[in-house]
Amino acid sequence: MPRTLITGATGFIGCRLAERWHGNGREVAATGMVRNEVEDERATGLRKAGVPLLEADLSSPEKIDEACQGVDTIVHLAAAQHEANVSDGYFMRVNVEATREFVKRAAQQGVRRFFYASSIGVYGIAGDSMIDEDTPLAPDNAYGRSKVAAEEMLAKENGGLQVFIGRIGETYGPWDRRLLKLYSGIRKGRFLMVGRGGNLHQPVHVDDLALAIDRLLETPAAAGRPVILSGDDAITTRQMCESIAAAVGKNLSRWNIPMTPMMLAAGAMEATLGRAGIQPPLHRRRLDFFRKSLKFSTARRDALLDLPPQRSFDDGAKETATWYRDHNWLPLEPAIAGDR
Repeated sequence: MPRTLITGATGFIGCRLAERWHGNGREVAATGMVRNEVEDERATGLRKAGVPLLEADLSSPEKIDEACQGVDTIVHLAAAQHEANVSDGYFMRVNVEATREFVKRAAQQGVRRFFYASSIGVYGIAGDSMIDEDTPLAPDNAYGRSKVAAEEMLAKENGGLQVFIGRIGETYGPWDRRLLKLYSGIRKGRFLMVGRGGNLHQPVHVDDLALAIDRLLETPAAAGRPVILSGDDAITTRQMCESIAAAVGKNLSRWNIPMTPMMLAAGAMEATLGRAGIQPPLHRRRLDFFRKSLKFSTARRDALLDLPPQRSFDDGAKETATWYRDHNWLPLEPAIAGDR
């Protein structure tokens, strides 16, 4: 059976993807870094599930060659993403230059297919217009700019691999820490909305995303064409939070914190702590959850992929709450949503 390598497997999406595909009988190998308690817990979970895990950042040719031995397909999820205490150049080195070297050596090792996890961050703040794959790209931070650059690089330098690009939307579900903080804050009655909560999200459950990536890799017509992998339906931040409140048996507070002072505080922390190399507890990208409004067309995805309807956010929020309880992840100290 062809072997699939999943990078970034100690991250949220990579961990669940490896766990699900291995459980479904697919031959899976994984790579990831263990730098904190959360990544250690995910690594432990993968090993308990029987997934071979190579702890490596794939920064050396030798590690790339080792990881790619006997591999037919790569799902490349490893990336610099939430760091707020690094230079813009760091995102380009990790997300573009390292990917260039990875693709080159993967091709030399006989890999055939390569899925690159891009992001809806390539669109920036798009306002009220419906977004599709042909919408002009306008990233508003270093992470988004690096994803655009990586997509452009892969269009020119793919080593002859069949390259698939998924612009992944907001993802939630088992192993996710970003919404866990939101669940915990709402459960303890300590969560306050930043802003009015009317901005739009189109969240996708990680298991629905796993199926979409699987189908994409089996669809040759999708190669070389970015595909938005978001949820089926757009909902507001307040609707998301109300669904989570129902899932944990609480009522959502109607009070909110104005956005402007929070943005000013975040900017100040970035300018002081971030420049000193310290990860700020609050930064502007963390506030994107309450600020960015994005609504996506699923037309290309639906035309290319034979997918069943996704679960609603109400159902997904309940399933996620159950997973958190079963794994003793609730309750935690509340915090502003935004980190994964």
